[in-house]
Amino acid sequence: MVAPPAGHMVVGIAHIRVRLPENHSLKGKRRVMQSLMGQVRNRFGVAVSEVADHDDWQRGTIGISAVGNSRPVINGALDKVLDFIEGTCLVEVVETDIEILNFS
Repeated sequence: MVAPPAGHMVVGIAHIRVRLPENHSLKGKRRVMQSLMGQVRNRFGVAVSEVADHDDWQRGTIGISAVGNSRPVINGALDKVLDFIEGTCLVEVVETDIEILNFS
């Protein structure tokens, strides 16, 4: 494997839409989303935030980003985050969009 050139940066972005089928209030949604995002942040060291659907108590959209110098590593990290979110059973993942950007 060839080392990336000096100054090479890879940014991975994940946009994840989730559903909270058992939730019945915005307060409950906030509790679940904050717990989920905290777990993701602590376990994987990525930036994570709720980016849309703030006033919908049964849907949420999470944005996640990771930065490094290897496309396969960043892609693998975002795949692991997605697998973790799906495995928590806190939310139902309904749509994902992952984009990997290269900068020189």
